[in-house]
Amino acid sequence: MPLPILTITPHPAIDETVSLPSLRPGAVNVATQARRNAGGKGINVASCLADWGAPVVALGLLGQDNAAAFEALFARKGIADACQRVPGSTRTNIKIVAADTGDTTDINLPGPAVPAAAWQALLQDVRQRAQPGQWALAAGSLPPGLQTEGYAPLLKLLHERGARIALDTSGAALKQALACGVPLALINPNRHELETLLGRPLPTCADLREAARGLHAQGVETVVVSLGAQGAFMSSPEGAWLAAPLPVKPVSTVGAGDAQVAGLLAARHAGLDWREALRHGVAFATAKLNRLGPDLPPASEINALLQAITLSAIPS
Repeated sequence: MPLPILTITPHPAIDETVSLPSLRPGAVNVATQARRNAGGKGINVASCLADWGAPVVALGLLGQDNAAAFEALFARKGIADACQRVPGSTRTNIKIVAADTGDTTDINLPGPAVPAAAWQALLQDVRQRAQPGQWALAAGSLPPGLQTEGYAPLLKLLHERGARIALDTSGAALKQALACGVPLALINPNRHELETLLGRPLPTCADLREAARGLHAQGVETVVVSLGAQGAFMSSPEGAWLAAPLPVKPVSTVGAGDAQVAGLLAARHAGLDWREALRHGVAFATAKLNRLGPDLPPASEINALLQAITLSAIPS
């Protein structure tokens, strides 16, 4: 049996999604729906992987005062719970979804301080679990207290253990990770995050291809860039492709990027090539656009989307 995928989320969150007919700043807005879900990038990826039937272990740092929402999610989906508990409450992220535009406004609240002992305990658990060739995802932002060294200690440990490392973060955390010299099997920024990292606009596929070459030179095996309504770009050792978007009016974009990462990992975990991994990533993300909350639709719906996705090769 293949080794389970490890998802590592140092800064999880309770996602509180509020749906509005339209968002009017400075006015009273009446919600049509509100829901709370255990979330955070790595937790969302684990949730989608479990829906697809891939074995997954969730590691991370949960506030002990409101861990019940995460425990319920893990139990319901058969996700192995290997998260460390820390004093206090896991933070809340508020996501305001406007139905008229489809836009989502994020308000991310601060989380609890992480004791050094909890971070070391998480690293020790990773050291014991990670195996050669195993897929391991480090995902999301970093809580206060862990931002100086960033992901470097975790990535170095995973590399020493021979794991295949996927990284899904942005801003300073991504810049630090790329600078630490650890080879990465996969990163999946969106276009804005990659432009911020490189300090220049990337409006065309040629620009993205050139940016990917620079990242390959830094030790990143495969680069996937989420392009929103324009689909997704991939540059891998097997080639580069643009996946055309499928026509869909999104209910919400919340979690679509995490679903894409889950699709990429699910395909690679199953032994599929990078081209098929891109198809799975886009299919998972598209399926997620039509749903609120942490769940994917049935596999039959995703399989139908897989058949509809077209890829265009990008010349070297």
